[in-house]
Amino acid sequence: MTTLTTFYLSRLIGKEAYGTDGEAIGIVKDLLVSAVPGVQSESSSQLVTGIKLKLGKESGLYSFSSFRVVKAREQLNVSCSGLIQLPAEEVNNGLLLVENMLDKQIVDLNGRKLVRVNDIRLVTLPTGTFTIAVDIGIEGLLRRIGIAEPIKWFLSLFRINIPAKFILWDDVQAIDFSNLNIKLSKSYSKLHTLHPSDLADILEDLGKKSSMSVFAALDEEKAADVLEELETDAQIHLVENLPVDKMADVLEKMPADEVADILDEIEDDKAEMLLKEMDTESSQEVRELLEYDDDRVGSIMTRDYLSFSATRTIEDVLVELRNRKPESAELYTMFVTETDDELIGTFNLRDLVVSEPNISVSTIMKSKPVYLFDQQKVGAIAEIVSKYNLLAVPVVDDNFRLQGMVVIDDIVEDLIRERRTRKRN
Repeated sequence: MTTLTTFYLSRLIGKEAYGTDGEAIGIVKDLLVSAVPGVQSESSSQLVTGIKLKLGKESGLYSFSSFRVVKAREQLNVSCSGLIQLPAEEVNNGLLLVENMLDKQIVDLNGRKLVRVNDIRLVTLPTGTFTIAVDIGIEGLLRRIGIAEPIKWFLSLFRINIPAKFILWDDVQAIDFSNLNIKLSKSYSKLHTLHPSDLADILEDLGKKSSMSVFAALDEEKAADVLEELETDAQIHLVENLPVDKMADVLEKMPADEVADILDEIEDDKAEMLLKEMDTESSQEVRELLEYDDDRVGSIMTRDYLSFSATRTIEDVLVELRNRKPESAELYTMFVTETDDELIGTFNLRDLVVSEPNISVSTIMKSKPVYLFDQQKVGAIAEIVSKYNLLAVPVVDDNFRLQGMVVIDDIVEDLIRERRTRKRN
């Protein structure tokens, strides 16, 4: 039969540890778990490797291998067969539970939100002592201040239970690792599994310092997706405070119209630094969009669109789409242009996939497309989209040369942001 003892960190902290002679040797102040990337990373628990003891006026970190935690009549007893100083390397690569987890914010990966750690549950097995879950519920908070049992007893008279709320250790990701020698890209690896909009919400709930650390740890593709989802003030904070080279790499992964919107909100000098750091093609696209006044259609159009010659076959277009792997918004409407980029028609994905592969694009295109001029007022967009029930509208200049397109996603997003801004004001 396997012997195990489950206990809470809050019940252990402040306990006296006793030696083999029965004499008290120190007071438990903290526990250290291994935080080295790759160690226990695939497990739902993590091994306790060290213990912080207060011996008189001094504190020290010692190997947990010589300690034992047992429970007798609901009381925890801590015994020690000998103090073994913990090597500095283990200390540097470890995570102190009280110092770095209790009362700290963590990401609940399943709930996709920030929560506060009120307590930590551990288990002692013959193979060692392990963390198994964090307590984020009210009971954990009551336990910390020593009134959980009387409150539970009182509520039981009315048949009311305090619901337990735990998150398995493997399902959380600590945020405040700023004082630890851990590579952020490893520490935050599980955050990459979250949807960009969920991660954006989490960043907005974090403090400015922590949000910058988490954002900086994301790869460029993920960071670009998250930056698009953030509120304007959060975008500005990151863009203005993170290194120019890092931000330039992220901005290059974003649609030019989104980048233009962000750079339009920051100081001209910083915007120019970022544009110079970006690659020439991306930078030029953004500069062209920044030349439009904010109330003009050109200021919110995207230059990421798909255009083809009228003589191309359906099969040619499908092959190109497979190779380019465009974003979904680019497939809302595709355009047909002459050699000088003059817009002569449009077609949609449905017409493309149901057509015979050997016919030409001219056969399926609508030869009199609805369009907007780049210098038209933004207010004209809603009327066009509503009247013709369009997902995307081509934008042309005075010579009918295709300049970009306005996507309904961006229109809705702008309306939502305007509404949020009005509420705040």
